[in-house]
Amino acid sequence: MSFRKIFVIAAAIAALGVAAGAAFAQTPQQKALIDAAKAAGTVGEQADGFVGFRVASSDAALTQAVQVTNAARREAYARSATSAGTTPDVAGSRMFETQLRPRISSGEWYRNAQGQWVQR
Repeated sequence: MSFRKIFVIAAAIAALGVAAGAAFAQTPQQKALIDAAKAAGTVGEQADGFVGFRVASSDAALTQAVQVTNAARREAYARSATSAGTTPDVAGSRMFETQLRPRISSGEWYRNAQGQWVQR
């Protein structure tokens, strides 16, 4: 196989990897949707480190934003767990306790470890 063919194949594989990573990157619009939904009480942070729906929503864009955010967090927790020698569940819970929960604004909702929605 020629060098050129190998280069083209490698470039295509790299491009696919970048595109797959970009699919999980939260856009500014998605972040704004989630922030507005948090303020409205529709979604909130959860003790497992993910965003969850407190009330049902038929907003497809918001649902997609939550899914994209949670997929990115899932990957981050898996990487963190691998480097820390723990599980992704533990990494997510630690992230909630140390980073996410302290940033919850007054009036916003979060789901505690007992599964209850609590308003700050």
